[in-house]
Amino acid sequence: MAEDRPVYVSLYRELEWQSGARLLLPLGINDLVLPVYDDEPTSIIAYALTSSEYNAQMSGSDKARDRLDSGGSFSLFDSVNLLSLNSLSDLSVDMSRSLSSADEQVSQLLQSSLYLKDLHARVSFTDESPPGKVKYSVTCYYAKEFEALRKICCPSETDFIRSLGRCRKWGAQGGKSNVFFAKTLDDRFIIKQVTKTELESFIKFAPAYFKYLTDSICTKSPTSLAKILGIYQVSSKHFKGGKEFKMDVLVMENLLFKRNFARLYDLKGSTRARYNPDTSGSNTVLLDQNLVEAMPTSPIFVGSKAKRLLERAVWNDTSFLASIHVMDYSLLVGVDEERSELVLGTIDFMRQYTWDKHLETWVKTSGLLGGPKNSTPTVISPQQYKKRFRKAMTAYFLMVPDQWSPATVVPSNSSSADVKDEEERDDRQGVGKNS
Repeated sequence: MAEDRPVYVSLYRELEWQSGARLLLPLGINDLVLPVYDDEPTSIIAYALTSSEYNAQMSGSDKARDRLDSGGSFSLFDSVNLLSLNSLSDLSVDMSRSLSSADEQVSQLLQSSLYLKDLHARVSFTDESPPGKVKYSVTCYYAKEFEALRKICCPSETDFIRSLGRCRKWGAQGGKSNVFFAKTLDDRFIIKQVTKTELESFIKFAPAYFKYLTDSICTKSPTSLAKILGIYQVSSKHFKGGKEFKMDVLVMENLLFKRNFARLYDLKGSTRARYNPDTSGSNTVLLDQNLVEAMPTSPIFVGSKAKRLLERAVWNDTSFLASIHVMDYSLLVGVDEERSELVLGTIDFMRQYTWDKHLETWVKTSGLLGGPKNSTPTVISPQQYKKRFRKAMTAYFLMVPDQWSPATVVPSNSSSADVKDEEERDDRQGVGKNS
């Protein structure tokens, strides 16, 4: 029997090669064996996350980290509940034990992280199978911080890795041309290519991003930010033919997971060039002007408490995004008529208001190039964008008395139970303070 094993393994690997998969050994964490597909960057990421090299970096004791006042280990950060996607109720007991001093602890760690050179984990590996020798490299930006976030947002790290094991390209409506979009085969996560400018912006405001999520969960303050669960740079080099590939991608929650939406909107708070003439199809994404046009006949009604929750989430998120000079974000709104719910998520918040945007705004308002002076620019400042966004979101959703059984508002980090808990707290304490 022992002599037959190499034959079976060999046949299996040949079948994998024929399907485009590379079966790399040795085994990863928890004895995972994940094939690598050259045209699926998430499979390369998944393999890197199971590697002993990655896990050694994540569990190893860095000398710089050992000198931190907090004790040097990021196990403290790992214990902090940053923010749950849809499972706050399941973690309420654990959260109550770890949130008492979380603000101070996480603040110390994030401030110390700014002075560390190695904020990111880097993994390289090579495959020399018959399809041709290839060298792969994966950079995991803010690896420890994202891993801590995933411990709260995902059932387990192993499940997250398995989901990334396979993906398919996705023609997301409204996406920029030539930008890579994909979804994992189980539909749990969306993968989007990140531009150099977006990556540089995130590297700068990442500590603020993690702290904002920490503060949100510590104070139970509503937020609708669609959760980014990892940002990676993936590269490969084929020694035969010299083909090279490099891409920066983010992995975020799929707000549409296991949902059947009657309508789906991407809202920015402006009606200028915000109309989709094609309203057919089950996955059509409608824009601001489509919503305004439909309001007389098909308005979106919410109850008073639900609207208050929505406005608080929008207020909190826009305050945060303006503070880090981010604009041009959208509120993705799905109308789930089967459950009488709205699913909300603020997306596309990676781009900061950089000098070129300042210049464009100044030129258009000054009339320098012949246009009317003080005309409304297409690009506005983060503070202006925040005000316009808030005003529009308040107007888009109409309030009705609660006894009419209105739709429930479900921000991206809340389940229906979370909304009910939030409403009960409001009844006892009044409206919470907006950040």
